[in-house]
Amino acid sequence: MAASVMGQAMVTHVLVALFGMGSWVSVNSLWVELPVVVKWLPEGWNLPAYLSVLIALGNVGPIAVTLAHKLAPGRLKERWVIHAIQVLGVVAALFMALFWHRTATVAGEPHSLAFLLLAFLLAFVCCTSNVTFLPFMYQFPQQFIRTFFVGQGLSALFPCVVALAQGVGKLECHNTTSGNGSQPHYLEENFPADTYFWLTSAMLAVSALSFLGLILQRRRASSSAARQESCSKGSVETEESFPLRDGTPTSDSATEIATGAQPPAQPTSFWTGRNIYLLVVLGLSNALTNGVLPAVQSYSCLPYGSTAYHLAVVLSNIANPVACFVAMFVLCRCLLTLGLLAAAGSGFGCYIMAVAVLSPCPPLLHSHAGATLIVLCWVLFVGSLSYVKLMIGVILRDEGHSALVWCGAVVQLGSMLGALTMFPLVSVYSLFRSGDPCNTRCPG
Repeated sequence: MAASVMGQAMVTHVLVALFGMGSWVSVNSLWVELPVVVKWLPEGWNLPAYLSVLIALGNVGPIAVTLAHKLAPGRLKERWVIHAIQVLGVVAALFMALFWHRTATVAGEPHSLAFLLLAFLLAFVCCTSNVTFLPFMYQFPQQFIRTFFVGQGLSALFPCVVALAQGVGKLECHNTTSGNGSQPHYLEENFPADTYFWLTSAMLAVSALSFLGLILQRRRASSSAARQESCSKGSVETEESFPLRDGTPTSDSATEIATGAQPPAQPTSFWTGRNIYLLVVLGLSNALTNGVLPAVQSYSCLPYGSTAYHLAVVLSNIANPVACFVAMFVLCRCLLTLGLLAAAGSGFGCYIMAVAVLSPCPPLLHSHAGATLIVLCWVLFVGSLSYVKLMIGVILRDEGHSALVWCGAVVQLGSMLGALTMFPLVSVYSLFRSGDPCNTRCPG
Protein backbone atom coordinates (compact mmCIF):
# COMPACT_ATOMS: atom_id res chain seq x y z
CA MET A 1 0.00 0.00 0.00
CA ALA A 2 2.76 2.45 0.97
CA ALA A 3 4.72 1.64 -2.19
CA SER A 4 1.62 2.22 -4.30
CA VAL A 5 0.97 5.59 -2.66
CA MET A 6 4.60 6.67 -3.18
CA GLY A 7 4.47 5.56 -6.80
CA GLN A 8 1.27 7.52 -7.38
CA ALA A 9 2.80 10.61 -5.76
CA MET A 10 5.93 10.30 -7.94
CA VAL A 11 3.82 10.06 -11.09
CA THR A 12 1.88 13.14 -9.99
CA HIS A 13 5.11 15.07 -9.39
CA VAL A 14 6.32 14.23 -12.91
CA LEU A 15 2.99 15.21 -14.47
CA VAL A 16 2.90 18.50 -12.54
CA ALA A 17 6.47 19.35 -13.60
CA LEU A 18 5.72 18.63 -17.26
CA PHE A 19 2.48 20.60 -16.98
CA GLY A 20 4.37 23.58 -15.56
CA MET A 21 6.98 23.28 -18.31
CA GLY A 22 4.35 24.31 -20.86
CA SER A 23 3.79 27.70 -19.21
CA TRP A 24 6.59 29.65 -20.92
CA VAL A 25 8.42 27.12 -23.09
CA SER A 26 7.15 28.58 -26.38
CA VAL A 27 8.20 32.21 -25.74
CA ASN A 28 11.52 31.08 -24.26
CA SER A 29 12.05 29.04 -27.41
CA LEU A 30 11.43 32.09 -29.59
CA TRP A 31 14.02 34.15 -27.71
CA VAL A 32 16.62 31.40 -27.80
CA GLU A 33 16.13 30.82 -31.53
CA LEU A 34 16.35 34.50 -32.51
CA PRO A 35 20.06 34.31 -33.54
CA VAL A 36 19.03 31.76 -36.17
CA VAL A 37 15.82 33.23 -37.57
CA VAL A 38 17.09 36.83 -37.81
CA LYS A 39 19.47 35.69 -40.55
CA TRP A 40 16.48 34.76 -42.75
CA LEU A 41 13.66 37.14 -41.85
CA PRO A 42 13.50 40.65 -43.37
CA GLU A 43 13.23 42.44 -40.00
CA GLY A 44 16.77 41.31 -39.12
CA TRP A 45 17.95 42.39 -35.69
CA ASN A 46 14.87 44.59 -35.27
CA LEU A 47 13.00 41.33 -34.68
CA PRO A 48 13.66 41.30 -30.89
CA ALA A 49 11.95 44.70 -30.68
CA TYR A 50 8.91 43.32 -32.51
CA LEU A 51 8.88 40.28 -30.22
CA SER A 52 8.94 42.43 -27.07
CA VAL A 53 5.91 44.38 -28.30
CA LEU A 54 4.04 41.18 -29.23
CA ILE A 55 4.66 39.71 -25.76
CA ALA A 56 3.31 42.92 -24.22
CA LEU A 57 0.20 42.67 -26.43
CA GLY A 58 -0.22 39.07 -25.28
CA ASN A 59 -1.24 40.45 -21.89
CA VAL A 60 -4.79 40.89 -23.16
CA GLY A 61 -5.20 37.23 -22.14
CA PRO A 62 -4.37 37.57 -18.42
CA ILE A 63 -6.22 40.90 -18.25
CA ALA A 64 -9.38 39.23 -19.55
CA VAL A 65 -9.02 36.26 -17.17
CA THR A 66 -8.34 38.51 -14.15
CA LEU A 67 -11.38 40.68 -14.94
CA ALA A 68 -13.52 37.56 -15.34
CA HIS A 69 -12.44 36.34 -11.87
CA LYS A 70 -13.14 39.80 -10.44
CA LEU A 71 -16.51 40.41 -12.08
CA ALA A 72 -17.83 36.84 -11.94
CA PRO A 73 -16.16 35.01 -9.05
CA GLY A 74 -16.27 31.25 -9.38
CA ARG A 75 -17.83 31.29 -12.87
CA LEU A 76 -14.61 30.86 -14.87
CA LYS A 77 -13.18 27.34 -14.79
CA GLU A 78 -9.40 27.21 -15.22
CA ARG A 79 -9.60 23.68 -16.58
CA TRP A 80 -11.39 24.66 -19.80
CA VAL A 81 -9.30 27.79 -20.27
CA ILE A 82 -6.15 25.68 -19.88
CA HIS A 83 -7.41 23.14 -22.41
CA ALA A 84 -8.14 25.95 -24.88
CA ILE A 85 -4.79 27.73 -24.60
CA GLN A 86 -2.85 24.46 -24.69
CA VAL A 87 -4.56 23.45 -27.93
CA LEU A 88 -3.93 26.93 -29.32
CA GLY A 89 -0.27 26.74 -28.30
CA VAL A 90 0.32 23.35 -29.92
CA VAL A 91 -1.41 24.41 -33.16
CA ALA A 92 0.49 27.73 -33.28
CA ALA A 93 3.82 25.94 -32.70
CA LEU A 94 3.05 23.45 -35.48
CA PHE A 95 2.25 26.26 -37.89
CA MET A 96 5.41 28.06 -36.77
CA ALA A 97 7.48 25.04 -37.79
CA LEU A 98 5.78 25.02 -41.20
CA PHE A 99 5.51 28.71 -42.07
CA TRP A 100 7.99 30.72 -39.93
CA HIS A 101 10.09 31.66 -42.97
CA ARG A 102 7.18 32.83 -45.17
CA THR A 103 7.13 36.56 -45.92
CA ALA A 104 4.58 38.95 -47.41
CA THR A 105 4.84 42.44 -48.89
CA VAL A 106 3.28 45.21 -46.79
CA ALA A 107 3.46 48.84 -47.94
CA GLY A 108 6.03 47.87 -50.52
CA GLU A 109 8.37 46.16 -48.02
CA PRO A 110 8.72 42.46 -47.11
CA HIS A 111 7.66 41.42 -43.63
CA SER A 112 7.50 38.07 -41.84
CA LEU A 113 3.76 38.21 -41.14
CA ALA A 114 3.48 34.48 -40.45
CA PHE A 115 6.23 34.53 -37.82
CA LEU A 116 4.89 37.68 -36.15
CA LEU A 117 1.26 36.47 -36.03
CA LEU A 118 2.22 33.06 -34.66
CA ALA A 119 4.61 34.66 -32.17
CA PHE A 120 1.72 36.78 -30.88
CA LEU A 121 -0.46 33.68 -30.44
CA LEU A 122 2.32 31.90 -28.54
CA ALA A 123 2.85 35.00 -26.36
CA PHE A 124 -0.91 35.13 -25.70
CA VAL A 125 -0.81 31.49 -24.58
CA CYS A 126 2.18 32.02 -22.27
CA CYS A 127 0.84 35.21 -20.72
CA THR A 128 -2.56 33.62 -20.06
CA SER A 129 -0.93 30.58 -18.48
CA ASN A 130 0.31 32.73 -15.59
CA VAL A 131 -3.25 33.41 -14.40
CA THR A 132 -4.68 29.94 -15.11
CA PHE A 133 -2.01 27.31 -14.43
CA LEU A 134 -1.11 28.56 -10.96
CA PRO A 135 -4.72 28.98 -9.71
CA PHE A 136 -5.46 25.45 -10.96
CA MET A 137 -2.64 24.22 -8.70
CA TYR A 138 -4.65 25.36 -5.68
CA GLN A 139 -6.37 21.97 -5.81
CA PHE A 140 -3.04 20.29 -4.99
CA PRO A 141 -1.25 19.84 -1.69
CA GLN A 142 1.46 22.38 -1.01
CA GLN A 143 4.37 20.18 -2.06
CA PHE A 144 3.06 19.99 -5.63
CA ILE A 145 3.13 23.79 -5.89
CA ARG A 146 6.92 23.56 -5.53
CA THR A 147 7.06 20.88 -8.21
CA PHE A 148 5.07 23.18 -10.50
CA PHE A 149 7.72 25.89 -10.12
CA VAL A 150 10.39 23.29 -10.95
CA GLY A 151 8.47 22.69 -14.17
CA GLN A 152 8.43 26.42 -14.91
CA GLY A 153 12.21 26.36 -14.58
CA LEU A 154 12.32 23.55 -17.12
CA SER A 155 10.44 25.80 -19.57
CA ALA A 156 13.61 27.90 -19.75
CA LEU A 157 16.11 25.05 -19.45
CA PHE A 158 14.84 22.72 -22.18
CA PRO A 159 14.84 25.31 -25.03
CA CYS A 160 18.33 26.34 -23.97
CA VAL A 161 19.59 22.74 -24.06
CA VAL A 162 18.04 22.22 -27.51
CA ALA A 163 19.67 25.44 -28.75
CA LEU A 164 23.05 24.31 -27.45
CA ALA A 165 22.61 21.01 -29.28
CA GLN A 166 21.71 23.06 -32.35
CA GLY A 167 24.94 25.03 -31.99
CA VAL A 168 23.42 28.51 -31.88
CA GLY A 169 25.92 31.37 -31.82
CA LYS A 170 29.11 29.40 -32.47
CA LEU A 171 31.67 31.44 -34.38
CA GLU A 172 35.22 31.46 -35.63
CA CYS A 173 37.47 34.48 -36.07
CA HIS A 174 38.94 34.66 -39.58
CA ASN A 175 41.76 37.05 -40.48
CA THR A 176 40.80 39.68 -43.05
CA THR A 177 42.74 40.09 -46.29
CA SER A 178 43.50 43.72 -45.45
CA GLY A 179 45.20 42.70 -42.22
CA ASN A 180 42.99 44.94 -40.06
CA GLY A 181 42.10 42.41 -37.40
CA SER A 182 39.71 39.46 -37.59
CA GLN A 183 36.17 39.05 -38.79
CA PRO A 184 33.60 36.83 -37.00
CA HIS A 185 32.25 33.94 -39.05
CA TYR A 186 29.20 32.23 -37.57
CA LEU A 187 29.10 28.48 -38.09
CA GLU A 188 26.12 26.70 -39.59
CA GLU A 189 23.74 25.16 -37.06
CA ASN A 190 23.56 21.40 -36.55
CA PHE A 191 19.87 21.41 -37.53
CA PRO A 192 17.58 24.13 -38.97
CA ALA A 193 15.00 26.31 -37.26
CA ASP A 194 12.22 24.11 -38.67
CA THR A 195 13.43 21.17 -36.56
CA TYR A 196 13.78 23.42 -33.51
CA PHE A 197 10.16 24.57 -33.77
CA TRP A 198 8.98 20.97 -34.28
CA LEU A 199 10.70 20.13 -30.98
CA THR A 200 9.00 23.12 -29.35
CA SER A 201 5.59 21.89 -30.49
CA ALA A 202 6.47 18.45 -29.09
CA MET A 203 7.24 19.99 -25.68
CA LEU A 204 3.91 21.84 -25.71
CA ALA A 205 2.12 18.61 -26.66
CA VAL A 206 3.80 16.77 -23.77
CA SER A 207 2.64 19.51 -21.38
CA ALA A 208 -0.94 19.25 -22.70
CA LEU A 209 -0.94 15.45 -22.34
CA SER A 210 0.42 15.79 -18.80
CA PHE A 211 -2.50 18.06 -17.93
CA LEU A 212 -4.91 15.43 -19.27
CA GLY A 213 -3.10 12.88 -17.11
CA LEU A 214 -3.66 15.08 -14.05
CA ILE A 215 -7.36 15.37 -14.86
CA LEU A 216 -7.66 11.58 -15.12
CA GLN A 217 -5.80 11.18 -11.81
CA ARG A 218 -8.19 13.65 -10.24
CA ARG A 219 -11.18 11.60 -11.30
CA ARG A 220 -9.66 8.38 -9.97
CA ALA A 221 -8.66 10.09 -6.72
CA SER A 222 -12.19 11.46 -6.25
CA SER A 223 -13.78 8.04 -6.69
CA SER A 224 -11.15 6.48 -4.43
CA ALA A 225 -11.82 9.11 -1.75
CA ALA A 226 -15.54 8.38 -1.90
CA ARG A 227 -14.87 4.67 -1.40
CA GLN A 228 -12.46 5.20 1.48
CA GLU A 229 -14.89 7.47 3.29
CA SER A 230 -17.18 4.47 3.64
CA CYS A 231 -14.35 2.33 5.03
CA SER A 232 -13.19 2.11 8.61
CA LYS A 233 -11.39 5.05 10.18
CA GLY A 234 -8.38 2.85 10.84
CA SER A 235 -7.15 2.96 7.24
CA VAL A 236 -3.92 4.84 6.64
CA GLU A 237 -4.26 8.14 4.79
CA THR A 238 -1.42 10.38 3.72
CA GLU A 239 -1.14 13.63 1.78
CA GLU A 240 -0.08 11.70 -1.27
CA SER A 241 -3.13 9.47 -1.06
CA PHE A 242 -5.33 12.28 -2.34
CA PRO A 243 -3.11 14.47 -4.49
CA LEU A 244 -5.93 15.92 -6.57
CA ARG A 245 -8.90 16.54 -4.31
CA ASP A 246 -11.11 19.53 -4.99
CA GLY A 247 -10.51 22.36 -2.58
CA THR A 248 -7.81 22.59 0.03
CA PRO A 249 -6.32 19.18 0.93
CA THR A 250 -7.20 18.15 4.46
CA SER A 251 -3.73 16.85 5.23
CA ASP A 252 -1.88 20.17 4.73
CA SER A 253 -2.06 20.94 8.43
CA ALA A 254 -0.48 17.58 9.23
CA THR A 255 2.34 18.37 6.83
CA GLU A 256 2.94 21.73 8.50
CA ILE A 257 3.05 20.11 11.94
CA ALA A 258 5.47 17.47 10.68
CA THR A 259 7.83 20.15 9.37
CA GLY A 260 7.56 22.15 12.57
CA ALA A 261 5.73 25.11 11.00
CA GLN A 262 2.19 26.17 11.82
CA PRO A 263 -0.09 27.43 9.04
CA PRO A 264 -0.69 31.18 9.19
CA ALA A 265 -4.02 32.41 10.50
CA GLN A 266 -6.47 33.28 7.76
CA PRO A 267 -6.77 37.08 7.49
CA THR A 268 -10.15 38.75 7.24
CA SER A 269 -9.05 40.38 3.98
CA PHE A 270 -6.49 39.33 1.41
CA TRP A 271 -5.10 42.86 1.10
CA THR A 272 -3.12 42.87 4.31
CA GLY A 273 0.25 44.54 4.71
CA ARG A 274 1.98 41.15 4.59
CA ASN A 275 0.35 40.09 1.35
CA ILE A 276 0.97 43.44 -0.32
CA TYR A 277 4.64 43.18 0.69
CA LEU A 278 4.84 39.68 -0.79
CA LEU A 279 3.22 40.78 -4.05
CA VAL A 280 5.58 43.75 -4.36
CA VAL A 281 8.64 41.52 -3.84
CA LEU A 282 7.17 39.01 -6.29
CA GLY A 283 6.55 41.67 -8.93
CA LEU A 284 10.03 43.19 -8.60
CA SER A 285 11.68 39.75 -8.69
CA ASN A 286 9.85 38.83 -11.90
CA ALA A 287 10.62 42.21 -13.44
CA LEU A 288 14.32 41.57 -12.88
CA THR A 289 14.43 37.89 -13.86
CA ASN A 290 11.99 37.97 -16.79
CA GLY A 291 12.41 41.47 -18.22
CA VAL A 292 15.27 43.68 -17.10
CA LEU A 293 18.33 41.43 -16.87
CA PRO A 294 17.54 39.04 -19.79
CA ALA A 295 17.50 42.11 -22.08
CA VAL A 296 21.18 42.77 -21.29
CA GLN A 297 22.51 39.23 -20.88
CA SER A 298 24.49 39.33 -24.10
CA TYR A 299 26.00 42.72 -23.20
CA SER A 300 27.05 41.47 -19.77
CA CYS A 301 28.57 38.17 -20.93
CA LEU A 302 29.81 38.39 -24.53
CA PRO A 303 32.75 40.74 -23.73
CA TYR A 304 34.23 37.82 -21.76
CA GLY A 305 33.83 35.48 -24.73
CA SER A 306 31.22 33.17 -26.22
CA THR A 307 32.12 30.41 -23.75
CA ALA A 308 31.27 32.64 -20.77
CA TYR A 309 28.04 33.66 -22.47
CA HIS A 310 26.91 30.08 -23.11
CA LEU A 311 27.87 29.00 -19.59
CA ALA A 312 25.90 31.89 -18.09
CA VAL A 313 22.84 31.02 -20.18
CA VAL A 314 22.94 27.31 -19.42
CA LEU A 315 23.92 27.42 -15.74
CA SER A 316 21.48 30.22 -14.90
CA ASN A 317 18.66 28.24 -16.50
CA ILE A 318 19.75 25.19 -14.50
CA ALA A 319 19.78 27.32 -11.32
CA ASN A 320 16.04 27.92 -11.62
CA PRO A 321 14.82 24.30 -11.30
CA VAL A 322 17.63 23.53 -8.83
CA ALA A 323 16.45 26.34 -6.53
CA CYS A 324 12.89 25.06 -6.79
CA PHE A 325 14.08 21.53 -6.01
CA VAL A 326 15.92 22.80 -2.91
CA ALA A 327 12.71 24.54 -1.81
CA MET A 328 10.97 21.17 -1.71
CA PHE A 329 13.13 20.31 1.33
CA VAL A 330 14.14 23.71 2.76
CA LEU A 331 11.11 25.88 3.50
CA CYS A 332 11.46 29.51 4.57
CA ARG A 333 8.34 31.47 5.50
CA CYS A 334 10.18 34.27 7.29
CA LEU A 335 9.37 37.52 5.49
CA LEU A 336 12.59 39.17 6.64
CA THR A 337 14.72 36.29 5.33
CA LEU A 338 12.91 36.29 2.01
CA GLY A 339 13.39 40.05 1.76
CA LEU A 340 17.11 39.75 2.49
CA LEU A 341 17.44 36.95 -0.05
CA ALA A 342 15.64 39.07 -2.64
CA ALA A 343 17.95 41.98 -1.84
CA ALA A 344 20.99 39.72 -2.26
CA GLY A 345 19.71 38.50 -5.63
CA SER A 346 19.07 42.10 -6.66
CA GLY A 347 22.63 42.91 -5.66
CA PHE A 348 23.96 40.28 -8.04
CA GLY A 349 21.64 41.76 -10.66
CA CYS A 350 23.12 45.23 -10.05
CA TYR A 351 26.61 43.91 -10.78
CA ILE A 352 25.33 42.27 -13.98
CA MET A 353 23.69 45.55 -15.04
CA ALA A 354 26.88 47.51 -14.26
CA VAL A 355 28.91 45.12 -16.42
CA ALA A 356 26.36 45.49 -19.24
CA VAL A 357 26.52 49.30 -19.01
CA LEU A 358 30.33 49.18 -19.23
CA SER A 359 30.23 46.84 -22.24
CA PRO A 360 32.30 46.28 -24.34
CA CYS A 361 35.00 47.12 -21.77
CA PRO A 362 33.80 45.73 -18.40
CA PRO A 363 36.04 45.08 -15.37
CA LEU A 364 38.47 42.15 -15.45
CA LEU A 365 38.24 41.86 -19.22
CA HIS A 366 40.48 39.16 -20.79
CA SER A 367 40.79 37.36 -17.45
CA HIS A 368 39.39 34.09 -16.13
CA ALA A 369 38.35 35.91 -12.94
CA GLY A 370 36.05 38.26 -14.86
CA ALA A 371 34.42 35.45 -16.81
CA THR A 372 34.00 33.32 -13.69
CA LEU A 373 32.52 36.22 -11.72
CA ILE A 374 29.90 37.12 -14.31
CA VAL A 375 28.81 33.49 -14.71
CA LEU A 376 28.63 33.06 -10.92
CA CYS A 377 26.59 36.26 -10.56
CA TRP A 378 24.09 35.05 -13.15
CA VAL A 379 23.70 31.71 -11.36
CA LEU A 380 23.26 33.30 -7.91
CA PHE A 381 20.95 35.99 -9.27
CA VAL A 382 18.57 33.51 -10.90
CA GLY A 383 18.84 30.91 -8.13
CA SER A 384 18.13 33.27 -5.22
CA LEU A 385 15.20 35.06 -6.84
CA SER A 386 13.74 31.77 -8.12
CA TYR A 387 13.67 30.49 -4.52
CA VAL A 388 12.04 33.73 -3.34
CA LYS A 389 9.35 33.57 -6.05
CA LEU A 390 8.56 29.95 -5.25
CA MET A 391 8.26 30.55 -1.50
CA ILE A 392 5.98 33.54 -2.07
CA GLY A 393 3.78 31.31 -4.22
CA VAL A 394 3.71 28.69 -1.46
CA ILE A 395 2.78 31.29 1.18
CA LEU A 396 0.05 32.87 -0.95
CA ARG A 397 -1.36 29.45 -1.72
CA ASP A 398 -2.52 29.27 1.90
CA GLU A 399 -4.61 32.41 1.29
CA GLY A 400 -6.92 30.64 -1.16
CA HIS A 401 -7.69 30.40 -4.85
CA SER A 402 -8.03 34.15 -5.47
CA ALA A 403 -4.58 34.72 -3.96
CA LEU A 404 -3.03 32.48 -6.61
CA VAL A 405 -4.92 34.41 -9.30
CA TRP A 406 -3.38 37.64 -8.05
CA CYS A 407 -0.04 35.89 -7.73
CA GLY A 408 -0.12 34.93 -11.40
CA ALA A 409 -1.30 38.41 -12.40
CA VAL A 410 1.56 40.08 -10.51
CA VAL A 411 4.07 37.66 -12.05
CA GLN A 412 2.87 38.68 -15.51
CA LEU A 413 2.64 42.38 -14.64
CA GLY A 414 6.19 42.46 -13.27
CA SER A 415 7.55 40.62 -16.29
CA MET A 416 5.74 42.97 -18.68
CA LEU A 417 6.88 46.16 -16.94
CA GLY A 418 10.46 44.91 -16.84
CA ALA A 419 10.44 44.13 -20.56
CA LEU A 420 8.73 47.41 -21.53
CA THR A 421 11.21 49.38 -19.41
CA MET A 422 14.22 47.83 -21.09
CA PHE A 423 12.85 47.89 -24.64
CA PRO A 424 13.41 51.61 -25.31
CA LEU A 425 16.74 51.61 -23.48
CA VAL A 426 18.12 48.73 -25.54
CA SER A 427 16.32 48.96 -28.90
CA VAL A 428 15.42 52.67 -29.26
CA TYR A 429 18.07 54.71 -27.44
CA SER A 430 20.82 52.05 -27.79
CA LEU A 431 22.29 52.77 -24.36
CA PHE A 432 24.10 49.43 -24.39
CA ARG A 433 26.94 48.73 -26.80
CA SER A 434 28.03 45.33 -28.01
CA GLY A 435 31.66 44.73 -28.78
CA ASP A 436 33.26 42.95 -31.68
CA PRO A 437 33.71 39.31 -30.55
CA CYS A 438 36.98 39.11 -32.47
CA ASN A 439 38.44 42.62 -32.08
CA THR A 440 37.57 44.03 -28.67
CA ARG A 441 40.01 46.80 -27.79
CA CYS A 442 39.79 48.87 -24.64
CA PRO A 443 41.93 51.78 -23.45
CA GLY A 444 44.69 50.85 -21.04
